[in-house]
Amino acid sequence: MKPTTSIVPVQGKKMLKAFIRFPLDLYKTCENWVPPFESDEFNSLGPKNPSLEFCERELFLAFQGKKIVGRVAAIINHRANEKFNEKTVRFGWIDFIEDFDVAKALINTVMVWGAKRGANLIKGPLGFTDMDREGLLVDGFENESPFTVIYNYPYYVEYLERMGFSKDVDWTQRYLTFDSELPAMYKYADIIESRFGLHIYKADTLKQMARRGREMFHVLNAAFAPLYEYTKLSEEQIDGYVKQYVPVLNKDLVAFVVNEKDELVAFTVTMPHISAGVRKAKGRIFPFGWMHILPQLNAKKNHITEGLLIGILPEYQAKGAALLMTKYLHENYIRLGIKRMLMNPQLEENYKVQTLFEPYNPQPYQRRRSYVKEIKAEEI
Repeated sequence: MKPTTSIVPVQGKKMLKAFIRFPLDLYKTCENWVPPFESDEFNSLGPKNPSLEFCERELFLAFQGKKIVGRVAAIINHRANEKFNEKTVRFGWIDFIEDFDVAKALINTVMVWGAKRGANLIKGPLGFTDMDREGLLVDGFENESPFTVIYNYPYYVEYLERMGFSKDVDWTQRYLTFDSELPAMYKYADIIESRFGLHIYKADTLKQMARRGREMFHVLNAAFAPLYEYTKLSEEQIDGYVKQYVPVLNKDLVAFVVNEKDELVAFTVTMPHISAGVRKAKGRIFPFGWMHILPQLNAKKNHITEGLLIGILPEYQAKGAALLMTKYLHENYIRLGIKRMLMNPQLEENYKVQTLFEPYNPQPYQRRRSYVKEIKAEEI
């Protein structure tokens, strides 16, 4: 007889820890899955997440007897719903054993929770904001994921589509290969600098990085404003991201472009590909996880990077800022011996960013999808 599945709201630190660590068991034999940093998960899912200023959320665990067999986060981003004129509940942090009934119970729980709060659509996987992991992996299962993105088993796709979910948007993830010589297009860099008054800003100290890091998120807010389900980051969120990420950035792997007024107009952030180390550390930096991760942060020995973020103010998107950034990075990559970059997921419909790196002949790596479904009263 098949065991009964029960869905229980997460309450207390012990259950939250179980929620966060469930995937470690689910994917323990999967070499291509990479956990997020556990500390980041506690920050995102705990009560002090600044996103809760404009989001509601509830976490749920699925049990069969005393065994955890699934998890999901139900989220309503009121700011996004107002901006896009929607009544949407998001599902995120979703994982489950290979059992359709477990997956359906988790999704039904999110739909019921959302409907009680006025939602008529369910979308996901999505987080609180665009800075969280998002998009179900639908292609590229054979490739190791960067630690910043979602990896899931193929049966997740089958189960969601079996429940009646359909594609809302896709993100493509590609990789670039860097030669030891610069492409010919960079001969125009001097013209761009003189015509538009732009130049690369080199941050040499942590204070300078922090200053530009704060500006970077303001550029992100402006550049990402029209994109899918994006909501403006608050000053409190920006404070948190600056403190969390800026101190670990490698200045040679980050490019800032400023105008004649020394205002940041564009940026791109890359970092060494550390997935293997994060997987060995099981997402925990302490007490000993850093021993696996630290060696991979050495850009002179790790010849693969990840492109995490790129943002260009709308008024500078046709003025060559991207060319200055990629030239600067490519020069540094040659010096450091870096040969390859895994790009961050990019919206399939965002043609401007999709075409930025065409001279490098980007190759497909993975594809992720946000699904959508109408919430019908007869189904919940």
